[in-house]
Amino acid sequence: MFNLIKNEWIKIFSRPGTYVMIGLLVLLVIGAGSVMKFAGVSQEPEGDWKQQTQMQIESDKQYLEEMGGSENFQTQYYKQQVAINEYRLANDIEPASGESIWSFVNFNSNFVEIIGLFAIIVAAGIVASEFTWGTIKLLLIRPISRTKILLSKYITVLLFGITLLLTLFLLSTLVGAIFFGGGDGQPHLVYIDGAVEEQNMVFYLIKTYLLKSISITMMATMAFMISAVFRSSSLAIGISLFLLFMGGTATQFISMKYDWAKYSLFANTDLTIYTGAMQPLVDDMTLGFSVTMLIIYFVIFHLLAFIVFKKRDVAA
Repeated sequence: MFNLIKNEWIKIFSRPGTYVMIGLLVLLVIGAGSVMKFAGVSQEPEGDWKQQTQMQIESDKQYLEEMGGSENFQTQYYKQQVAINEYRLANDIEPASGESIWSFVNFNSNFVEIIGLFAIIVAAGIVASEFTWGTIKLLLIRPISRTKILLSKYITVLLFGITLLLTLFLLSTLVGAIFFGGGDGQPHLVYIDGAVEEQNMVFYLIKTYLLKSISITMMATMAFMISAVFRSSSLAIGISLFLLFMGGTATQFISMKYDWAKYSLFANTDLTIYTGAMQPLVDDMTLGFSVTMLIIYFVIFHLLAFIVFKKRDVAA
């Protein structure tokens, strides 16, 4: 199995496109740091932060009163902000001012979707390209089961995604330290289950990156399945990218009217909603529910990929 994975890894890095992906990721991080350092607007507060925070609380409460008792994403957001700001005043925790290494790393977590795009491209081609080039026959005549061959390809896709994720996190930390210096040591405040909690900023960022990688894994798995079933990398890339960028938006619109939207894959891939970042699409969704749904989709994708691949006739 190790040799199979090693061979697949060599194949990936023998393609110029792989280095283009890595280069684009590096340029994105350095470019974002340069813009925020030299062209960004200063966020240094003016005046007493406690007074400003109290004014913000009163403004948010006024908005909630105007909205009445309606419950939506906006009202939930303002309720969280009121609770967090009141906690700041009660515990004398000043909001972070200006950019820091950790705010930069947190901002760059938005680039995880770019990594997802790269992982989809690799996953979509790793099986289909073997059929396109005719090299699948050379693989299957070897005394190795089809299950091991397909599994080695999938593990390689995951390792590639993990490598890019680590590159993004470590490079963001390095560039953030160079441009903005160290952090201010302030805890990160989150609103979970009706209460405000303090979390270590580094721990929160690591958890955020790991949770966002779940989306990469699921989308790459789906692209891998489509590639194995239909033997078309273009079809796998097209469908997966369309769902990557449109699936979440479509699910949000559906969830406004129908509760069954919570069973959609895209309603459950963003597990950061359970870290206090935002509210679930449907009120009764929980972390356990989302993990269960992800496992179900994960198993279905693999069953389709492995069953079809094992039964497919590749004779000339």
